[in-house]
Amino acid sequence: MTDDRVVSPLASGRLPRLTHEELRRAQAEALAAPRRRYGIAARALFTALDVVYGKPRTLSKFKILELVARVPYQAWEQVAFVAITHVHTRTGFARRIHERLARSRAQQDNEMFHLLIIEELLATSDTPQPRIKFFWLPQAIAFVYYQLSWLLFVLRPSWSYRLNADFEDHAVHEYMAMVAEHPEWENTPFESEFAADFGHFASLADVFRQIGHDELVHKIESEDLMTEPRFR
Repeated sequence: MTDDRVVSPLASGRLPRLTHEELRRAQAEALAAPRRRYGIAARALFTALDVVYGKPRTLSKFKILELVARVPYQAWEQVAFVAITHVHTRTGFARRIHERLARSRAQQDNEMFHLLIIEELLATSDTPQPRIKFFWLPQAIAFVYYQLSWLLFVLRPSWSYRLNADFEDHAVHEYMAMVAEHPEWENTPFESEFAADFGHFASLADVFRQIGHDELVHKIESEDLMTEPRFR
C-alpha cells in the first residue's frame, strides 16, 4: 500500500473504509515500516504514558491516547477561528483558512469516534478505571499537550505538525501491534451504537486495523502540512 492509496481529502469528514484484505495488508505494512524519528516532546509523552499506564497495550491505555489525540486539531481549529476574525475582509484568504479548519475538524471528529468506541468496549468489559488515573490525570495531560501544540503552531506551524506526525505514527504502530497480540479478535463480532457513524466491520480486529489506518492518514496529512505555509 502506497501513500497515494491512503491520502484522502478530509474536508468531507469521512476517511476511506478498507476491505478486510486491505486492512490486513495495511497492518502488515505498518508493522514492517520503521517508526519516525520522534522529537523530544513526543518521546517525553510516550515515556510518561508508559510510566503511568504501563507498557502493555491495553484498551485503557489506548483510551488515554485517544483523549490526547484530539488536542492538536482543537488547537489548530482555535488558531484558525482567531485568524478568520482578523482577516475576514480578505474573503479569499479567509476561505482558505476555513478549508484548513475543516480538515482539522474532520480529523478531530474521527479521533472522537475512536475514543467513543474504546470507551464503549471498556464499559462492557467492566474494566476498572480509577477516576484520578483515567479522568483527572488525562485531562491534565491533554491540557499541557494542547498548550504545547498551540504554542508550537503560533511560533512555527511545521513544529506543531511534526509533533502530531510523531504522535500519529506512534498510534499507527501501537494499534497494529495490539491487533497482532489479540488473535481472538479475528472472531469477535463488532457491535456498536457508533457503527453507523464509523463503519460496519466483521470483527473487532478489523475495527482496530481501521483505526490504525485512520491514524496513518492523519500522520501523512501532518507530514504534508509540515512543508506548506501556514495557510495557502
